[in-house]
Amino acid sequence: MKNPFDQLDKLLEHRTRLQIMGVLVANDSYDFTELRTLLQTTDGNLATHLKALERDKYIGIHKSFIERKPNTRYKATDKGRNAFKKHLDALEEVVKTQRK
Repeated sequence: MKNPFDQLDKLLEHRTRLQIMGVLVANDSYDFTELRTLLQTTDGNLATHLKALERDKYIGIHKSFIERKPNTRYKATDKGRNAFKKHLDALEEVVKTQRK
């Protein structure tokens, strides 16, 4: 039997990245300001975690202008959605194996 802890996604072990993915999987997309407000984090902290998710292609980015103001929207990719589901499945398995 595989150790369910070995199935956890290292990228999603940080709570902020897990929260970001949870929001993006549950919604079509979110912009930077909405994410920052929802997650109650700083610009720098959020940007760092978004870059990590983007680097591994878990999220996609769309940049545009709204009334002359830059707007950056984030969306979960298929790879990100699959990784999130596998991570949640692994967490569920961890819980199941720990019950007596």
